[in-house]
Amino acid sequence: MSTEQPKTEQPKKTSSGLDENIANLVCYLGWWITGLIFYFIEKDNKNIKFNATQSIITFGGITIAMIACSILSLIPFLGLIFMVLGFVVWVLGIVLWILLMVKVYQGEKYKLPYVGDLAEQYMDKF
Repeated sequence: MSTEQPKTEQPKKTSSGLDENIANLVCYLGWWITGLIFYFIEKDNKNIKFNATQSIITFGGITIAMIACSILSLIPFLGLIFMVLGFVVWVLGIVLWILLMVKVYQGEKYKLPYVGDLAEQYMDKF
């Protein structure tokens, strides 16, 4: 009879000192701001660099779209359209935020269409 415990794989540590799945989650937690922080903090882990870059592009774009919709909602008559559009963009952002955090915490590499390709292209530029 063997009394050996099955070996469980230890989560990979990162240059930030966090486990990989936690660091990936934090990349998305504060939208583009934490993505930007982890983009510059992480030195070695390509997966975290990818998620940080994807966070910056995704949520940076959503933030810019929400600001633009807020400004354009001040236009008489057309403003209502931009107000509704801004709300739709905000809901999309919340859904993506939750989806991405759940996926990366579970250890999946989740690549958004188009944005994921841009993230792969730009993750090592700086």
